[in-house]
Amino acid sequence: MIPDWLEPVARAAGRITADDLTKFVPPDDAVTRRGAVLLLFGQQRDLLLTERAHDMRSHPGQVSFPGGSIDPGETPRQAALREAEEETGLRSDGVEVFAELPNLWLPPSNFEVTPILGWWAEESPVGVVDPAEVHAVYRVPLEELLDPAHRVSVRHPSGWTGPGFLIGPEHDVVLWGFTAGIISRLLDFLGWTRGWDDRVVRDLPAYMLQGGARTTAPPPARRPAQPPSQERP
Repeated sequence: MIPDWLEPVARAAGRITADDLTKFVPPDDAVTRRGAVLLLFGQQRDLLLTERAHDMRSHPGQVSFPGGSIDPGETPRQAALREAEEETGLRSDGVEVFAELPNLWLPPSNFEVTPILGWWAEESPVGVVDPAEVHAVYRVPLEELLDPAHRVSVRHPSGWTGPGFLIGPEHDVVLWGFTAGIISRLLDFLGWTRGWDDRVVRDLPAYMLQGGARTTAPPPARRPAQPPSQERP
């Protein structure tokens, strides 16, 4: 049984649409790759997130929900739990899945992703299982994600700008892209978002564009002349 504070999330999952979470949904005739991610809410009112290894060829250093491809014969729930176990050492038998969000589409990779919502009923230790794949594992308090001081707009060198969060013990790890978009829009849908200044911009750190360990903190946030627009999930 989920706690009272998660009841609004469970109710929202029954009403929210893909259009509420992203600008991209799979076309009716699309042949997509299938994936699943786990939005795991812990007893400390937090979310479980992972940071990819910094020397990976694709998306180095990117913070995301645990998850990955759905193997043949698996359901999205099974895939999300398996991937979370492989990435963080989570004991999946301690997770109570209480809802699914609509399938979302990532056009660049043609992944159709099912977000699985879980309650961490019986918590277990988590951490990096394979350093070649995961750099760090975070339990991020919802209060920190809601705090306007930790909200920024993140700018990619291509010029794209979207919602982001500053996480980690020093709040120097940039959460952006698909994962940040889901969190941001889910908080909006729940009515939990607190007013924040989207004119405060953080450039995407270089280590997220190419392999290599993070040796310095990301550059300080700054204000552009015009508020940024959002073009991607």
